[in-house]
Amino acid sequence: MSDQAPTTRALAHPESAEIRLEGVLHALSDPMRLSIVRELAGAGSELSCSEFVLPVTKSTTTHHFRVLRECGVVRQIYRGTAKMNGLRRGDLDALFPGLLDSVLAAATAEEARLGLPAPA
Repeated sequence: MSDQAPTTRALAHPESAEIRLEGVLHALSDPMRLSIVRELAGAGSELSCSEFVLPVTKSTTTHHFRVLRECGVVRQIYRGTAKMNGLRRGDLDALFPGLLDSVLAAATAEEARLGLPAPA
């Protein structure tokens, strides 16, 4: 038996029933947060915070991830020292059918219309 207590750094997430449409729309309304969600959707798996290259400070990046987590758009868990991020697609699709796909498709269409570079 170990003398050390396990160190878990659990992050607060809303339960599925607590996720609200206005919170999700607020989270997705910011260009940086939308780019994070687009990257997660494209990856199809969890990504660590360090895998995102955003043109903002580390503290601002942390803020954007916190907003996404607190609104129920992403789930964050620690694996060792890495904070892993996963899109809560199942919860979002069950609560708001078609919303995430529509927002992602609209973002892609806008990017093409404006001639913007695709997210990494």
